[in-house]
Amino acid sequence: MISYNKLWKKLIDLEMKKKDLKDLTGIGSTTMSKLNNNEPVSMNVMIKICIALKCNIGDVMDIIL
Repeated sequence: MISYNKLWKKLIDLEMKKKDLKDLTGIGSTTMSKLNNNEPVSMNVMIKICIALKCNIGDVMDIIL
């Protein structure tokens, strides 16, 4: 299972909304829905998010065993 709770916390810390992230990265509505529902997204999407937020992948997601 995947958790994007760290991503949402990071957005709060940066005073950003989910729409801001969507606009900044160019990711689509379907991808945002997957993120909201803790569903897997492509590595390309995660790279875009990390570049936009200037962070590493571990800063925005967890894999829960």
